[in-house]
Amino acid sequence: MPVEHYENFPVASFLLPNRLIPAVEAIYAFARSADDIADEGDATPAQRLAALQEYEAALVHIEMGQGKLAPMFERLAAAIAAHQLPFKPFHDLLSAFRQDVTVTRYQTYEDLQDYCARSANPVGLLMLHLFDAASEDNVRDSDAICTALQLINFLQDVAIDEAKERIYIPMDDLARFAVPPAHMGAAEARGKWRALMRFEVQRARALMLQGAPLAVRLPGRIGLELRMVVQGGLRILEAIEEVDYDVFRRRPKLARRDWLKVFWRALRMKAG
Repeated sequence: MPVEHYENFPVASFLLPNRLIPAVEAIYAFARSADDIADEGDATPAQRLAALQEYEAALVHIEMGQGKLAPMFERLAAAIAAHQLPFKPFHDLLSAFRQDVTVTRYQTYEDLQDYCARSANPVGLLMLHLFDAASEDNVRDSDAICTALQLINFLQDVAIDEAKERIYIPMDDLARFAVPPAHMGAAEARGKWRALMRFEVQRARALMLQGAPLAVRLPGRIGLELRMVVQGGLRILEAIEEVDYDVFRRRPKLARRDWLKVFWRALRMKAG
């Protein structure tokens, strides 16, 4: 599939059935380009919000079956029609991207969960709809996996986000562990930072394990892919622990040998 990595897009191309590739590419293009509008380049906040509003208007046109659409939205409209996809996840994604333009801090964990419910969970929900598997239990577990993935990405990218003047660790948690927001990576705060990150890693791991039964319930390719997603997220948390939580000096990421371990663990999940 000729697309690049999108942090909230938990379906890998090599396990995707051919019949779903056009729909997944259309959803990806929508989400990736809208996320880039919110995050990349040197546009002003007003320009970013205006561009995202154009995406919102295009979605409304698709819903109403009105107006001529740009090619990207034509492909999205075809995917929505072919698979009877709900519109709310797309609106939720745009809501989260608009929030990225205006919000750079989250006071509580509940505030961050609300953001993840719109920035990450909609992707999992759309994938479940594509595979005709959007039952109540599956959606619940998918939400846990997707939110966990988003939290893990935040823990990986603390330094990257800090450079963008964003902090995705709740302010309440920073205060609880006495870590100054303006000096998270300072040498004098290192012991407190490790304690904070240990807490954040444990919480993200617990949430991932909460949703993990979905990866065993789903059959075939999607089940294997989701098991790899779960194990990949858990392996990144281990990598954070292995660098002693110092994500400022070394961003934890998975090498080839890690992916072999992830694949083996995913197979073992299948075997129970």
